This record gives sequence, structure tokens and C-alpha cells, in this order.
Amino acid sequence: MKLKTVELDGVTYGAIADGKPVYISDDGKETAFDAPGTIQTISRLNAEAKSHRERAEKAEGSLKGFDGIEDPKAALAALTTVQNLDHKKLVDAGEVEKVKAAAIEAVEAKYKPIVEERALFESQLRAEKIGGSFARSAFIGEKLAVPAAMVEKTFGEHFTIEGGKIVAKDANGNQIYSASRPGEPANFDEALSALVDQSPFRDSIMKAKAAEGGDVKTANGAGGQKTIKRAEFDKMSQPDRIASLGDGAKVVD
Repeated sequence: MKLKTVELDGVTYGAIADGKPVYISDDGKETAFDAPGTIQTISRLNAEAKSHRERAEKAEGSLKGFDGIEDPKAALAALTTVQNLDHKKLVDAGEVEKVKAAAIEAVEAKYKPIVEERALFESQLRAEKIGGSFARSAFIGEKLAVPAAMVEKTFGEHFTIEGGKIVAKDANGNQIYSASRPGEPANFDEALSALVDQSPFRDSIMKAKAAEGGDVKTANGAGGQKTIKRAEFDKMSQPDRIASLGDGAKVVD
């Protein structure tokens, strides 16, 4: 990454955008570097790291009280046995197992609807936050040649909700960060743009630039537009569907 420069009256100056110096990355993208914001982010991350370290040290200290217990399951089983003592008389082992099984069944029956309701809520939340972000994405509308629903099918698995916020991760499971705000997570369109850039189908799903001096037409259909039968389209893999639509093909019945 290098500083972008401009020539003025024979003097070289660093380029400025919104009061911030502009840098050019190796792939040619220009980014305005927010130095004060970066310093604040570094300070915050250092404070968070200190907090995580202190919690880890506290947890490690608490675990010292369990030194010598090599089998936690066996220890829990021993505690259960002690709890089953009634005036120094051990309840019949078979009866204990029956009581435990009945208790587990009762708990599952009571909380299963709650677990299912929570799963439904999480599904609806994902559909609203992530699905809605795909539907409202300016990047998809302006830059991509395929519908938002198909983009979500292809890239939706890279987005999750953590702490009530949308988090994007690349193919290796690494969180995607903003190029213009170092240290900060990328917003939805920034993350989606990065994922599309990394996709082998990038050239097929990006909108083609209009050719100079006339209209661009393709063969095999009315007005030069390529067509694909619905039955053939339904048999295609998701990437092949995106590639076909990206090439300007129209699905017909």
C-alpha cells in the first residue's frame, strides 16, 4: 500500500479525501485512511484484550480448586450417589435410574416448546436481518446482474448474527473487516463486495459495462437475447444458474 500523490505547480502533494490521506492498495483500490479512528480502535482493542486476559486469569484461578479431579463425569456421578442417600441407606440403583429418566423426560417435555420457539425466533431474526440486508442491498442493485434472492443463496452462509449484529466471514472462517475503517467489522455491502471479489463466478454475476457506440446483443433469442428453458434451468447447479443469468440469459417456460 502506498500514498496517492498529486502534482500541483510542480510540487508533489499527498492526495486528501474528506480530510483523510488516500492510499492505493496493491490491487489498485483507493482507501481514505482514518488515522484518529484507527488510533481509537487500537486503544479499544487493547482494552478489550486486557479485559479478556483478566477474565482468563480469574477463570484459571477458579479451576485450581478442582485440581486432582481427572474425570469430571465420575465426580458428578459420585455427587449424585451421595444425594441419593437417605439416612445412610442407598436407594436401589434401579429405582434411581427410573427417577432420573422420568425427571429428564419431564424437563424435556416442559422446555421443548421453549427451545422450538427460540429456534423459530432465531430463524425469523435471520430472515429479517440477513435476508432483508440482501433485499435492500445497494451493492446488489447497482453492481450485480443477478437477483438478490440468488445472491443470498450463494453467499448467505457467510453471514451470521452475533450479539444482535450481522457478522460476515470469508471462506476460511475469518471475519471480514472494513478496508476504509481499519480494525472495524465491514458493513453488509463492504463484506458482500469482498466475497464477490473472491468468488470464481465474479465476472459472471457482475453487471457488464455497456459497449461504446451501440447496444450489446446476444444470440439465440428474441432481440438477440439468449433464452433457457425452465426445465433445463431447474436442473442446473446454483453457480451455473448465476453464471447463465449473469450472461444475460432469460428463463422461459
